[in-house]
Amino acid sequence: MKYTGIFTVLLLIALNSNAQTKTYLWPGAVPGETEPKHEPVLAANQSGNVRRTTNVTNPAILAFLPKASANGYSVVVCPGGGYETLATDKEGSEIAQWFNKLGFTAFVLEYRTPNKRLGALQDLQRAMRIIKSDAAKYKIDPNKVGVIGFSAGADMAAKLNSEFDVATYPVVDAKDNLSCKAAFSMIIYPGYLNDGPNKTLTPELAKLDATTPPTFVFQAADDGSGGSSVTYAAALQKAKVPVEFHLVPKGGHGYGMRPGNPAAEAWPVYAETWLKANILTNVK
Repeated sequence: MKYTGIFTVLLLIALNSNAQTKTYLWPGAVPGETEPKHEPVLAANQSGNVRRTTNVTNPAILAFLPKASANGYSVVVCPGGGYETLATDKEGSEIAQWFNKLGFTAFVLEYRTPNKRLGALQDLQRAMRIIKSDAAKYKIDPNKVGVIGFSAGADMAAKLNSEFDVATYPVVDAKDNLSCKAAFSMIIYPGYLNDGPNKTLTPELAKLDATTPPTFVFQAADDGSGGSSVTYAAALQKAKVPVEFHLVPKGGHGYGMRPGNPAAEAWPVYAETWLKANILTNVK
């Protein structure tokens, strides 16, 4: 009986075996980072039963593998937090596990914080390339890697849509010869997308054309950042990018997909329908 505790730990690991060990993005120096590499720290604000981390200096991805019915598609999940913190469960692991149920392999991105917007985009670009280079390892198709972001993470995903061919950091290794373009993009309650003059489209997002991936956009009308998604969706439509846009009446901001909020309960339904109709076109 003295092994009961060890057996329990091993059982818990087995039950959660879809979560993999972290893969760090930068084998050497992190571009532009002045602090030493270390693990993220818990943010001071842990309210609302949300695990928030900050002070990320060694960016990484955490892989979540579907336990059955893998479809070859994958997605990078970018949590929000105003570029100050990362909501690692509500907008990270919980989202990844939802994608697992749909057959996707999901990667939660720990990008640099606080207030390191260029570094965060560099981390997302590098993460896309690492995942594509490791496609055989994860049994995924390198041409079917998408991105989803929430709040600030949605801003990052939108920037990737426009700047996937912009060299934001010096080449590190052969992985950086791969494209970081996403196969599809999902923008959930974004901020910062209408930071241009008079609330027009943010200048960094201006490159929208036939090369922009199909995009799903969702926000609540009572979200203080609600105009961000309206501006972005209109720009996508004008550029003839395949876009589906939902603006629901209520929900506020920062709800993830936790029950009890009308927007949190609505967007996964719309998103699953969109994915099956527009992205998973060759999966039965």
